Amino acid sequence: MAANSNQNGPLRLASYNIRKAVGLDSRRDPVRTLDVIAELKADIVALQEADKRLGRRAPVLRAVAIAEQTGMRPLTVAENGHSLGWHGNALLVRPGIKVRDVTRLPLPGLEPRGAIMAELITPHGPLTVIAAHLGLRRKDRFLQSRAILKALDNAPTTSAIVLGDMNEWRPIGGLAPFHDALQLVAPGHSFHATVPLAPLDRFALGGLEMHNAGVSETKLARRASDHLPVWIDVHLQP
Repeated sequence: MAANSNQNGPLRLASYNIRKAVGLDSRRDPVRTLDVIAELKADIVALQEADKRLGRRAPVLRAVAIAEQTGMRPLTVAENGHSLGWHGNALLVRPGIKVRDVTRLPLPGLEPRGAIMAELITPHGPLTVIAAHLGLRRKDRFLQSRAILKALDNAPTTSAIVLGDMNEWRPIGGLAPFHDALQLVAPGHSFHATVPLAPLDRFALGGLEMHNAGVSETKLARRASDHLPVWIDVHLQP
């Protein structure tokens, strides 16, 4: 397990748009993508664009390879029994984190979008995690944020986090519902990986205390996708 997954230290979560494992050299390289994920040393990782878009929406990362290279396992979220994710969203967790329930959340908007909500039992306590990839239009992001908050209203835990590629260039913009209800955290500029200009990848916290957060800017991460991974260390509030 990651060094920060003990009960006394913070819990680390990360989000990474892996661009279907296609790097800036235009090569699809799942091994490289998994090496970047391993570098994060996270307890929970949300992935976006984890499946190919056409045909059977085949996964670009295999569960066996995920376990071998990162020590993590993917949650079962696909409807078709074949993809790694749902609407491209996938969740990886460390051993020792138990899954109580997983729910697929359809999101409103012009484009087909969805999120996944997982009720987890971590070594630090129960935690609700929502992994999402929000839309390109501001009004869609606003509606999608509201839909996610509505789902959180029914969550059985007081500690919750929304994480993913939120596609928002402004400080708040279409994420205003999150800003009003949760602690919105932009760890830094994560897009484009070559010259990071925008904080597209973010977190929204409820009932959590942030310890630290950042953007992974390793040499490998700068080549593996057009997004850089973001991470956050949190403590669950009693």
